Parts: sequence; structure tokens; C-alpha cells
Amino acid sequence: MLPRPAACLFDLDGLLLDTEPAHAHAWQETARQFGRPLTEAELQALRGRRRLDCAEQVRRWIAAAGGPPLSDEALLAVRQPIAEALLASAPAMPGAEALVRRCLTLGIPMALATSSSRPAVEIKVAPHAWIALISERVHGDDPELSDGKPAPDPFLLAARRLGVAPTACWAFEDSLAGVAAARAAGCRVHVLLPPGVSCDAYPGDVHCLRSLEEVRLNQ
Repeated sequence: MLPRPAACLFDLDGLLLDTEPAHAHAWQETARQFGRPLTEAELQALRGRRRLDCAEQVRRWIAAAGGPPLSDEALLAVRQPIAEALLASAPAMPGAEALVRRCLTLGIPMALATSSSRPAVEIKVAPHAWIALISERVHGDDPELSDGKPAPDPFLLAARRLGVAPTACWAFEDSLAGVAAARAAGCRVHVLLPPGVSCDAYPGDVHCLRSLEEVRLNQ
């Protein structure tokens, strides 16, 4: 069993909530409307990144395929209604609520380090009252956040707000961008493997999980 963490830093999408299928569907449907369907590898590359960063990348793919020049606003005007209709009913990941409640019982500080904006998080977490137990939050649109994942800034800011060293924290992630961010911050990284993805896709120093139910915390 690993030493007990000074704090646990949680991603949201694909980690605590099963929102990634909704995000992928929304980006895919949007790209298709502009004549440029996305590959599975491209959808995986968008995982864990901020909405505007994703929009910029998708615009580039569309333009490179001969599609129309688009602004972020034009792309998101198509994408957002699709995403919001799906995200409002996203279920919790197995073991997520139990893990958060376990941290609370043990007195382990927690923070959310998500690429999602504050309004988007409010939509997603509305059916999940237990997420309110994580009171410290770094959103993708946080005014103190310089860069989003894969930069380490979200995890560094979360650790600073909790008053702990990032190297003493456990970070829980699922995306390649999130893992890169947490590793660069110096955290001990636990990866909840997405469906169809093996541990080989991630750096060798991460701890891979098939379910959050596998996490063990010392008393």
C-alpha cells in the first residue's frame, strides 16, 4: 500500500463523472457538420483539455481538410447545445462517490482540478450532491490559471490552495493531457484507464486503475 497522500486532487470528466462519451459525441457531431469527422485517436487527444483549447484544435483539423475558416465562437455555437443536453445526465463513475467520502472520513484534503469551466461543472455536478464535499476547485476558466492541461498549472494551483506540496499529493486522472499535467506538477499519478486503453499508453511511473473501487487509503 502506498504512503497516505497529503491531499487528493481529482479530475472530473471521465474520472468522477462518466462525461467523456458525451464530450466525444458533441465534438464528433460538430466536426461532421463542417465536413471533417474525427478519428478515435483525435477524440482521445481532446480528452482532458480545456474547451477553448479543444475548439482551436478542431478548427485546425477542419481547416486542414479544406473546410471553412471558423472562429471558436462559431464552432462552440454548434457544439455547446449538443454537449449540454448530454452532460446534464452523466452518471458517476463506479467508486467515485465512495472514494470522495473515504477521503472526507480520513481527513484527507481534496481539490477538483478540471479543464471544464465553472458553468459547465455546475451543469454536470447538479445531480451529484456528493461532489460538493470537494470544496476547493480549480476550473478551466479560473482567473488564476495561466495554462490548462497538459501544463502542470491546474495541479500546482490546486495544491497551493490546499497548502500542501504537489509532490505529496495523489492526482487522479484519465486523459493523456491530465496525466502529463499531474506528472509535471510532481504528483503521484493514478490513472483510471479509459475503455479500450491499456496502461502501456501512459508513462511507466503512473499507477493504473480499472476502477476507482481499487483505490486503497491508509487509516
